[in-house]
Order: sequence, then structure tokens, then C-alpha cells
Amino acid sequence: MNFRLTSAAILSLLVASASAADNPPTVSAAELAGRINAVRQGSALIRTKLQVQSPDGGKRTFQLQIKERRTRTSTDLVYEILWPKERKGEAVILHQSGSSAPTGSIVTPEGAVRPSPSSQMDDGILGSDLSYQDAVENFFAWGDQSLAGRERVNGEDCQILESKPARASASIYGKVRSWIDARRFVPMRVEKFSPSGQLIRRIDTTRVVRDDNRRPIPASLTVQGPKQGSVTEFEGARIDQDVQFTDRDFTPEGLRK
Repeated sequence: MNFRLTSAAILSLLVASASAADNPPTVSAAELAGRINAVRQGSALIRTKLQVQSPDGGKRTFQLQIKERRTRTSTDLVYEILWPKERKGEAVILHQSGSSAPTGSIVTPEGAVRPSPSSQMDDGILGSDLSYQDAVENFFAWGDQSLAGRERVNGEDCQILESKPARASASIYGKVRSWIDARRFVPMRVEKFSPSGQLIRRIDTTRVVRDDNRRPIPASLTVQGPKQGSVTEFEGARIDQDVQFTDRDFTPEGLRK
């Protein structure tokens, strides 16, 4: 299934459609998290433009290919640079099973491979404001979910969902708040906090479109992280869903193929 977007859906934010209602009712925290979590499962191949605005005013632009495979118990991801030419083939490979610490590898354009240990999961993917942890972690599957009120974001009435990891979790975050469009069930804003309560990252959905199944999905996203003045934008060109991947596709050898 193919469709074109003006910006890419970050795969950990794909959501289900909802019935249109002028005054949507409040949905319980468990149902809200469950509905979004359910449709995160599956596979996809995405082409997207990544643009990073640095604090000094500079701007870096990349064309990426993203592979994703999510099940109820594990996540596999590959972020691979297609352009510019001098960085073509550079990639980040990520894996997480359950609530265990994520693991990863970084592949250079020359094909050299080095591990990305769990202690570095707060680093930005390919120098962006989106961390390795942000890409691979599914906070909608955490057991502690509660509602924290309602608020309008970009003109949409949103329920605020607060998600907290288990004490034994390997997450770098202490809690995550999501502003979920109460009509379309799309996360319009996500804020991630440290265990001490400090805001670390904000992800905003600035445009929503419908896929070929008429499901609303985020189509334009901005990410702000700890670096003051740094902003990352994702703009996509294409997404193929329900792609049949093998385990090899999420390895350095698979990238060379």
C-alpha cells in the first residue's frame, strides 16, 4: 500500500482512526493507550526528509529510508541515509524487547560497524533532536496510564494521557504526557520528562492526513530536545505498510544487501 505525504509519520506515532463527533466523549486512559498501542504493531518502509536546524542558524538536510517492524513484544528499526552522497549508507540499527534496555549499532558510509550501548540511548539519531530511545520506545504500552485533563492543541480538543514506566524499566524518562486528539485519536503533542520532572523533549504534530485506509496519521512533525535553539523536522515522501521483512533486514549485512 502506497501513499504520498508532505511529511513523514514517525513510526512510534501511527494511530487508529476514530468516529467523527462534534463533542467526543472522554475515553479512559487504558482505552486511549490501548487503541494507539494496537495499531503501532506491524511493519513499514518510509522515505522521508530530515532537516536539523542548529543553534547557530545552520541547517542540515538528509534523505532517509526507515524500516520498522513492531510486535507486541519487540521493536526493530533502521534509519539509513540515502543522501547526501558523502553520507550515503550511514545507518542506525535499533532493537528492543519488552522493557529491557534498547540495543543498537551505528554503520558508517564505509561499512564499519560499532555498537551503540544502552548508556547512549539519549543521543540524537544522525545528529537530530530525536533520540534513539524516542524512536524505539513504546510508552503507550507502559502499565501506568492516567488522564491529566483536556487542552486544545493546534485547534484540536485533546485528552492528556500521562504514561509512567515501571520502576524496573530501562527508560531514560520518568513520565511522558501525550495530547491525543479526542476525535481522530492522533497524538498532537508529546512531552517527555526526566525522572526529576524536567522537560527533556517535545514532539509536535503540525499536520494530519489520512492514509489509503482512511486512518488519520501524523504527517508533519517537529522535535525539540535538550539543545537550546535546535529543532528537527521530518517531512516524508512515501510510506509502504505491511512490508515483509526478515531478521536479516535489521542487520549490517542486510544493509549491504
